[in-house]
Order: sequence, then structure tokens, then C-alpha cells
Amino acid sequence: MWFKNLQIYRLTAPWTMTSEQLEASLAAQTFSAGTSVEMQTQGWASPRENGMLVHTVNRQLLLELATEKKLLPATVVNQVSKARAAELEEQQGFKPGKKQMKEIKEQVTDELLPRAFSIRRSTRVWIDPVNGWLVVDAASPAKADEVFKLLLKSLEQLPFASLRTERSPLSAMTDWLAADEAPGGFTVDQDTELRATGEGKATVRYVRHTLEPEDVRRHIAGGKQCTRLAMTWSDRVSFVLTESLAIKRVAPLDVLKENTDSMARDDNERFDNDFMLMTGELAKMIADLVQALGGEEQQKKAA
Repeated sequence: MWFKNLQIYRLTAPWTMTSEQLEASLAAQTFSAGTSVEMQTQGWASPRENGMLVHTVNRQLLLELATEKKLLPATVVNQVSKARAAELEEQQGFKPGKKQMKEIKEQVTDELLPRAFSIRRSTRVWIDPVNGWLVVDAASPAKADEVFKLLLKSLEQLPFASLRTERSPLSAMTDWLAADEAPGGFTVDQDTELRATGEGKATVRYVRHTLEPEDVRRHIAGGKQCTRLAMTWSDRVSFVLTESLAIKRVAPLDVLKENTDSMARDDNERFDNDFMLMTGELAKMIADLVQALGGEEQQKKAA
């Protein structure tokens, strides 16, 4: 159950809410399947499918946002609307205007929605009251924003801010590659992206390719900066750091997998072991990464 992507946020005030209080606050926004005429529905679901909206292990909290969306391609709506407009033109003797076309599309959408396929996706949220982190397993900030919109509906207040560091990942990653030296506790892997800042934004990508220091330095000297860098932390977790301080492609290495598998007796215990191991390891990794980037930006942290 390891998170694949990390959108990281700092809790700006101590977390004082108990699991029971959080459960009660989320209950009003519990997920329920959408009706035949709803394009999208969202709500809190049980991370363990046991009816509980908050799963707690070792003071770490796990939430899950469920999203159900109807698949109704615009091309289908446009095709049916075009045929419907042609029929109307024949009846009334002139082409439908903008207002009529809008009404036709709305009517067609309402008619087709009950027959549209639905897809459901889940976005998991880890709240770490001990170290003050809030982490969303999302590949983009837009998906994380969906979580926060519903959290703010569910809670009276949620003091958080995006994680900001004294050094930008763009600058730090470029310097690490130029010096051919990763920060303490980390190693550089074989995937990276270097992009120019000019109008053309020329880009060079290395995928499972040994990074030759001289080649990399030549690209940097030519004005390119590192926007993505694959790294490994403490020989335990591999990931890709991006220029926006998002962490992607998170994967525990074999040493962690072996320890987890040997401890678990059943699925429930395995899930809890995985969650406890993940939160423990990632909390340390995030702290080390923040330190490698010069620490948290003091003005933002104070705000």
C-alpha cells in the first residue's frame, strides 16, 4: 500500500484532533455512488473497507478520497448533437442558433449520462501529527487540491501550507549533477531530465542510462538545469524528485519488502505493517531531503 507519489504539505499548527473527532467530521462527506445524471461525485471512503473513514496505526492517520466519474466523450455528445441539430433545421427551416445548440447539447448530455460508463479512483492521504506532515498520494497538485477542497468542507479549519525549502530543487539538483556528488544519505540513479530556460526549452532526458559527468556538465554549461532526478535514499527507498518538490515513482527496495513480508501473518496485519513501515521510512526520508535542500524556508514556516 505504499504511496506512489508524494505531494508534501506542512501542518502549520499542532494537530490536536483525535481519530474519533476526525471520523465524526468526515462522516458528513461520506462517499456514495452517484445518480444516473451526476457527472462526478466525491466523498470520503474507508481505506480498509471496514466502514471506518480514518485508519490509525502508531499515531499515523490514513484517509481515502473516492471519486466516481462518468465517461462521456465530448465527441459522442457533439456527434449526437449535430444529428439532432440537423433534424431541427429541417423542421424549422433554419439552422439552430448558439442558444439552441447549447440547449441541444445539454439535453443530449442528460439523455446519454445514464448509459455512460463510470470509473472510480481513490486518492489516499497520510496525516503525520508527530512530525507535522500532510502527504497526498497524487501525481499532480490538481489532484491534491481535490483532497483539500473536501477536507475544508469537512473540518472547521485545516492549518497547512505547501512545503518550501531554502534551496529550490531545480538549483540543488543541478548543483549535485555538476559536482557529481549526491547529498549525504542519497545516491543519484540513472534517470534525469535537463531542460534549457530559453524560449525553445530544449530538453535532454536520460532513461536507465549511466550519467556521464562530463556530458552532464556540458549540458549544464550550455544553460540547462535539472528538472527531474531519480535518487535512492539510504539504500531503502527509490524515487524521482521534481523541480516543484513533488516526489514521484516512490518504491521501497528489497530490504524493506523482505522485512515486511516476514512479519505479516494475514492481510490486515500486512496492511498495517506496510503503513507503519511506509510512514516511518518516508518521514525520515522527507526530513533528510529537506535538510539536503537547506532546510525549510523560514519565512514561509513562520507564516
